[in-house]
Amino acid sequence: MIKKNIIILDNIRSLNNIGSIFRTSDSFNIKKIILCGICGTPPNREINKTALGATDFVKWEYHKDILNVIKELKKLNYTIISIEQSKKSIDLKNYKPEKNEKLAFVFGNEVKGISSSVISKSDYCIEIPQYGKKKSMNVSICVGIVLWDIFLKQN
Repeated sequence: MIKKNIIILDNIRSLNNIGSIFRTSDSFNIKKIILCGICGTPPNREINKTALGATDFVKWEYHKDILNVIKELKKLNYTIISIEQSKKSIDLKNYKPEKNEKLAFVFGNEVKGISSSVISKSDYCIEIPQYGKKKSMNVSICVGIVLWDIFLKQN
């Protein structure tokens, strides 16, 4: 399987979540994780607790400004997909990527989510259907669900 898809983490405050996302990204052969805003970066003991060595296998880079990252990825023909509940969100099960399409998934802050400025620059806004009362789940769990769904659709 060719590494082509990218994860963008914007203002993820939990180092444990970042580590878990590295570990899940390794499982799905993610090309790179781009950390933005207040995200912690490897090497970091707290990230390593949950990454369990995945930071050695998944490329990563840090950029302060996510909007510049999105602009550059669009120049490289990436489809930008924000994972967020919003008025323009479509259900994950209804999103059908092309087999060889290069995708960049944006995951936002655990409390505030993804900013409206990032959503407006995204090609799609996708949400995971939720049926409980809280209508919220941990960002690292969201990453796993989205990557599994996209893996099944692209392979």
